[in-house]
Amino acid sequence: MVKPSHLWLAGALALSTVLPAGAQTASPAVAPDTVVAKVNGAPITAGDLAVAGDDPALSLPGVDEDQKKGLLVDYMVDLKVGAQAATAAKIGETPDFQRKLAYFKDKLLLDEYLEREAKKAVTPEAAKALYDQTVTAMKPEEEVHARHILVEAEPEAKAIAARIKGGEDFAKVAAEASKDPGSKTEGGDLGWFTRERMVAPFAEAAFKMTAGQVSDPIKTQFGWHVIKVEEKRTKPVPTFAEMKEQVDQYITRKAQQDLILKLREGAKIERTDAPAVPEAKKP
Repeated sequence: MVKPSHLWLAGALALSTVLPAGAQTASPAVAPDTVVAKVNGAPITAGDLAVAGDDPALSLPGVDEDQKKGLLVDYMVDLKVGAQAATAAKIGETPDFQRKLAYFKDKLLLDEYLEREAKKAVTPEAAKALYDQTVTAMKPEEEVHARHILVEAEPEAKAIAARIKGGEDFAKVAAEASKDPGSKTEGGDLGWFTRERMVAPFAEAAFKMTAGQVSDPIKTQFGWHVIKVEEKRTKPVPTFAEMKEQVDQYITRKAQQDLILKLREGAKIERTDAPAVPEAKKP
Protein backbone atom coordinates (compact mmCIF):
# COMPACT_ATOMS: atom_id res chain seq x y z
CA MET A 1 0.00 0.00 0.00
CA VAL A 2 1.38 3.42 -0.99
CA LYS A 3 1.69 5.94 1.84
CA PRO A 4 -0.47 9.06 1.42
CA SER A 5 2.61 11.30 1.14
CA HIS A 6 3.69 9.34 -1.93
CA LEU A 7 0.30 9.06 -3.67
CA TRP A 8 0.95 11.92 -6.05
CA LEU A 9 4.33 10.59 -7.13
CA ALA A 10 2.93 7.09 -7.63
CA GLY A 11 0.28 8.53 -9.94
CA ALA A 12 2.85 10.55 -11.82
CA LEU A 13 5.00 7.45 -12.30
CA ALA A 14 2.05 5.49 -13.63
CA LEU A 15 1.44 8.29 -16.16
CA SER A 16 5.12 8.46 -17.06
CA THR A 17 5.05 4.86 -18.28
CA VAL A 18 2.80 5.87 -21.17
CA LEU A 19 4.70 9.04 -22.04
CA PRO A 20 7.70 8.95 -24.39
CA ALA A 21 10.91 8.97 -22.38
CA GLY A 22 13.84 11.06 -23.49
CA ALA A 23 17.26 9.63 -24.21
CA GLN A 24 19.32 8.60 -21.18
CA THR A 25 21.80 11.43 -20.75
CA ALA A 26 24.15 12.21 -17.90
CA SER A 27 23.18 15.46 -16.20
CA PRO A 28 25.96 17.94 -15.44
CA ALA A 29 26.98 18.14 -11.79
CA VAL A 30 24.92 20.68 -9.85
CA ALA A 31 25.95 22.22 -6.53
CA PRO A 32 23.78 20.90 -3.64
CA ASP A 33 22.72 24.42 -2.60
CA THR A 34 21.45 25.30 -6.09
CA VAL A 35 17.80 26.37 -5.77
CA VAL A 36 15.52 24.51 -8.18
CA ALA A 37 12.16 25.81 -6.89
CA LYS A 38 10.57 27.93 -4.17
CA VAL A 39 7.33 27.40 -2.27
CA ASN A 40 6.02 30.54 -0.57
CA GLY A 41 9.61 31.75 -0.55
CA ALA A 42 11.05 28.53 0.98
CA PRO A 43 13.77 27.10 -1.29
CA ILE A 44 14.02 23.55 -2.64
CA THR A 45 17.60 22.74 -3.55
CA ALA A 46 19.41 20.20 -5.70
CA GLY A 47 20.61 18.66 -2.44
CA ASP A 48 17.00 18.21 -1.33
CA LEU A 49 16.27 16.39 -4.59
CA ALA A 50 19.27 14.12 -4.04
CA VAL A 51 17.98 13.14 -0.60
CA ALA A 52 14.51 12.42 -2.02
CA GLY A 53 16.06 10.43 -4.87
CA ASP A 54 17.78 8.15 -2.33
CA ASP A 55 14.46 7.35 -0.64
CA PRO A 56 13.61 3.69 -1.53
CA ALA A 57 9.93 4.63 -1.51
CA LEU A 58 10.61 7.03 -4.39
CA SER A 59 12.53 4.58 -6.56
CA LEU A 60 12.24 5.51 -10.23
CA PRO A 61 13.65 2.62 -12.30
CA GLY A 62 13.59 3.09 -16.05
CA VAL A 63 12.94 6.85 -15.87
CA ASP A 64 15.47 9.10 -17.62
CA GLU A 65 17.25 11.80 -15.63
CA ASP A 66 15.30 14.82 -16.92
CA GLN A 67 11.95 13.14 -16.31
CA LYS A 68 13.09 11.93 -12.89
CA LYS A 69 14.16 15.44 -11.90
CA GLY A 70 10.80 16.88 -12.96
CA LEU A 71 8.88 14.28 -10.96
CA LEU A 72 11.02 14.82 -7.88
CA VAL A 73 10.69 18.62 -8.07
CA ASP A 74 6.90 18.30 -8.28
CA TYR A 75 6.91 15.85 -5.39
CA MET A 76 9.10 18.14 -3.26
CA VAL A 77 6.79 21.08 -4.03
CA ASP A 78 3.82 19.06 -2.77
CA LEU A 79 5.83 17.94 0.25
CA LYS A 80 6.83 21.52 1.07
CA VAL A 81 3.27 22.83 0.61
CA GLY A 82 1.92 20.11 2.88
CA ALA A 83 4.63 20.64 5.49
CA GLN A 84 3.96 24.37 5.58
CA ALA A 85 0.25 23.72 6.10
CA ALA A 86 1.02 21.22 8.87
CA THR A 87 3.33 23.72 10.55
CA ALA A 88 0.61 26.38 10.41
CA ALA A 89 -1.75 23.88 12.02
CA LYS A 90 0.87 23.36 14.76
CA ILE A 91 1.10 19.62 14.07
CA GLY A 92 4.80 19.74 14.92
CA GLU A 93 4.11 21.03 18.40
CA THR A 94 2.16 18.02 19.61
CA PRO A 95 3.88 15.60 22.03
CA ASP A 96 3.14 12.66 19.74
CA PHE A 97 4.85 14.35 16.78
CA GLN A 98 7.84 15.35 18.90
CA ARG A 99 8.28 11.71 19.98
CA LYS A 100 8.15 10.57 16.34
CA LEU A 101 10.59 13.29 15.33
CA ALA A 102 13.04 12.26 18.06
CA TYR A 103 12.73 8.60 17.09
CA PHE A 104 13.39 9.18 13.38
CA LYS A 105 16.24 11.56 14.15
CA ASP A 106 17.91 8.90 16.30
CA LYS A 107 17.27 6.25 13.64
CA LEU A 108 18.75 8.36 10.84
CA LEU A 109 21.77 9.23 12.97
CA LEU A 110 22.38 5.57 13.82
CA ASP A 111 21.93 4.42 10.20
CA GLU A 112 24.35 7.06 8.91
CA TYR A 113 26.89 6.28 11.64
CA LEU A 114 26.76 2.52 11.10
CA GLU A 115 27.04 2.91 7.34
CA ARG A 116 30.03 5.24 7.65
CA GLU A 117 31.87 3.07 10.18
CA ALA A 118 31.13 -0.20 8.31
CA LYS A 119 32.69 1.18 5.13
CA LYS A 120 35.99 1.36 6.98
CA ALA A 121 35.84 -2.40 7.62
CA VAL A 122 34.99 -3.44 4.05
CA THR A 123 38.47 -3.32 2.55
CA PRO A 124 39.79 -5.46 -0.34
CA GLU A 125 42.26 -7.05 2.09
CA ALA A 126 39.52 -7.96 4.61
CA ALA A 127 37.28 -9.37 1.89
CA LYS A 128 40.05 -11.52 0.39
CA ALA A 129 41.12 -12.77 3.82
CA LEU A 130 37.56 -13.82 4.70
CA TYR A 131 37.13 -15.52 1.33
CA ASP A 132 40.39 -17.47 1.74
CA GLN A 133 39.38 -18.50 5.26
CA THR A 134 35.94 -19.64 4.07
CA VAL A 135 37.29 -21.57 1.08
CA THR A 136 39.90 -23.31 3.21
CA ALA A 137 37.15 -24.56 5.53
CA MET A 138 35.07 -25.91 2.65
CA LYS A 139 35.17 -29.68 2.16
CA PRO A 140 34.92 -31.19 -1.35
CA GLU A 141 31.27 -32.09 -1.94
CA GLU A 142 29.96 -34.50 -4.53
CA GLU A 143 27.11 -33.46 -6.81
CA VAL A 144 24.90 -35.47 -9.13
CA HIS A 145 23.01 -34.33 -12.20
CA ALA A 146 20.03 -36.65 -12.59
CA ARG A 147 16.57 -37.11 -14.05
CA HIS A 148 13.68 -38.96 -12.49
CA ILE A 149 10.19 -40.21 -13.21
CA LEU A 150 7.73 -40.25 -10.32
CA VAL A 151 4.68 -42.54 -10.26
CA GLU A 152 2.32 -43.77 -7.57
CA ALA A 153 2.66 -47.56 -7.75
CA GLU A 154 5.58 -50.00 -7.93
CA PRO A 155 4.23 -52.03 -10.89
CA GLU A 156 4.00 -48.85 -12.95
CA ALA A 157 7.55 -47.89 -11.96
CA LYS A 158 8.84 -51.35 -12.93
CA ALA A 159 7.17 -51.09 -16.34
CA ILE A 160 8.70 -47.63 -16.91
CA ALA A 161 12.17 -48.83 -15.88
CA ALA A 162 11.87 -51.75 -18.31
CA ARG A 163 10.86 -49.40 -21.16
CA ILE A 164 13.86 -47.16 -20.59
CA LYS A 165 16.32 -50.02 -20.16
CA GLY A 166 14.84 -51.39 -23.36
CA GLY A 167 15.97 -48.31 -25.26
CA GLU A 168 13.21 -45.68 -24.93
CA ASP A 169 14.25 -42.07 -24.36
CA PHE A 170 14.12 -41.18 -20.64
CA ALA A 171 13.09 -37.55 -21.19
CA LYS A 172 10.25 -38.56 -23.51
CA VAL A 173 8.90 -41.14 -21.05
CA ALA A 174 9.20 -38.65 -18.17
CA ALA A 175 7.18 -36.04 -20.06
CA GLU A 176 4.53 -38.68 -20.72
CA ALA A 177 4.30 -40.52 -17.40
CA SER A 178 5.90 -38.59 -14.50
CA LYS A 179 3.67 -37.20 -11.76
CA ASP A 180 6.25 -34.61 -10.69
CA PRO A 181 4.99 -31.25 -12.05
CA GLY A 182 8.28 -29.54 -11.25
CA SER A 183 10.42 -31.67 -13.57
CA LYS A 184 7.92 -33.38 -15.90
CA THR A 185 8.07 -30.66 -18.57
CA GLU A 186 11.89 -30.74 -18.42
CA GLY A 187 12.09 -34.43 -19.19
CA GLY A 188 12.46 -35.25 -15.50
CA ASP A 189 15.63 -33.11 -15.22
CA LEU A 190 16.50 -32.22 -11.59
CA GLY A 191 19.72 -30.39 -12.44
CA TRP A 192 22.74 -30.63 -10.13
CA PHE A 193 22.12 -31.42 -6.46
CA THR A 194 24.06 -32.38 -3.34
CA ARG A 195 23.18 -35.35 -1.15
CA GLU A 196 21.38 -33.39 1.56
CA ARG A 197 18.98 -31.77 -0.90
CA MET A 198 17.19 -35.04 -1.57
CA VAL A 199 15.28 -37.41 0.72
CA ALA A 200 17.48 -40.24 2.01
CA PRO A 201 16.34 -43.20 -0.17
CA PHE A 202 16.55 -41.10 -3.36
CA ALA A 203 19.98 -39.64 -2.48
CA GLU A 204 21.40 -43.01 -1.43
CA ALA A 205 20.45 -44.56 -4.76
CA ALA A 206 21.51 -41.61 -6.95
CA PHE A 207 24.94 -41.22 -5.36
CA LYS A 208 25.71 -44.94 -5.68
CA MET A 209 24.95 -44.96 -9.41
CA THR A 210 27.36 -44.22 -12.25
CA ALA A 211 26.82 -41.76 -15.09
CA GLY A 212 24.35 -43.11 -17.64
CA GLN A 213 22.89 -45.71 -15.27
CA VAL A 214 19.12 -46.14 -14.81
CA SER A 215 17.84 -47.37 -11.44
CA ASP A 216 15.30 -49.95 -10.47
CA PRO A 217 12.23 -48.40 -8.77
CA ILE A 218 13.06 -46.47 -5.58
CA LYS A 219 10.38 -45.81 -2.95
CA THR A 220 10.15 -42.52 -0.99
CA GLN A 221 7.31 -40.76 0.82
CA PHE A 222 6.41 -39.12 -2.51
CA GLY A 223 5.91 -42.38 -4.43
CA TRP A 224 8.05 -44.56 -6.69
CA HIS A 225 10.98 -43.13 -8.66
CA VAL A 226 12.99 -44.28 -11.63
CA ILE A 227 16.30 -42.38 -11.69
CA LYS A 228 18.82 -41.78 -14.43
CA VAL A 229 22.19 -40.28 -13.48
CA GLU A 230 23.49 -37.98 -16.22
CA GLU A 231 26.75 -36.76 -14.65
CA LYS A 232 28.69 -36.71 -11.39
CA ARG A 233 31.23 -34.18 -10.20
CA THR A 234 32.90 -32.61 -7.21
CA LYS A 235 31.11 -29.36 -6.47
CA PRO A 236 33.35 -26.50 -7.65
CA VAL A 237 34.53 -23.97 -5.09
CA PRO A 238 32.95 -20.56 -5.84
CA THR A 239 35.40 -17.94 -7.04
CA PHE A 240 36.20 -14.77 -5.14
CA ALA A 241 34.27 -12.75 -7.74
CA GLU A 242 31.20 -14.96 -7.23
CA MET A 243 31.31 -14.54 -3.45
CA LYS A 244 32.45 -10.90 -3.31
CA GLU A 245 28.99 -9.46 -2.66
CA GLN A 246 28.20 -11.99 0.09
CA VAL A 247 31.59 -11.46 1.69
CA ASP A 248 31.15 -7.67 1.73
CA GLN A 249 27.66 -8.03 3.22
CA TYR A 250 28.95 -10.31 5.96
CA ILE A 251 31.82 -7.95 6.84
CA THR A 252 29.39 -5.02 6.91
CA ARG A 253 26.89 -6.75 9.19
CA LYS A 254 29.59 -8.03 11.53
CA ALA A 255 31.25 -4.61 11.77
CA GLN A 256 27.90 -3.01 12.61
CA GLN A 257 27.02 -5.66 15.19
CA ASP A 258 30.43 -5.40 16.83
CA LEU A 259 30.12 -1.61 16.95
CA ILE A 260 26.70 -1.73 18.63
CA LEU A 261 27.98 -4.24 21.20
CA LYS A 262 31.00 -2.03 21.91
CA LEU A 263 28.78 1.04 22.33
CA ARG A 264 26.47 -0.84 24.71
CA GLU A 265 29.43 -2.01 26.80
CA GLY A 266 30.65 1.56 27.18
CA ALA A 267 27.26 3.04 28.01
CA LYS A 268 25.46 3.35 31.33
CA ILE A 269 22.15 1.61 30.63
CA GLU A 270 19.36 1.56 33.19
CA ARG A 271 16.24 -0.53 32.56
CA THR A 272 13.19 0.61 34.49
CA ASP A 273 10.72 -1.69 32.76
CA ALA A 274 11.94 -4.95 34.32
CA PRO A 275 9.61 -6.51 36.92
CA ALA A 276 10.76 -6.34 40.50
CA VAL A 277 12.56 -9.42 41.75
CA PRO A 278 10.48 -11.00 44.56
CA GLU A 279 12.16 -11.20 47.92
CA ALA A 280 13.23 -14.62 49.05
CA LYS A 281 10.78 -16.16 51.47
CA LYS A 282 12.00 -16.44 55.01
CA PRO A 283 12.33 -20.00 56.35
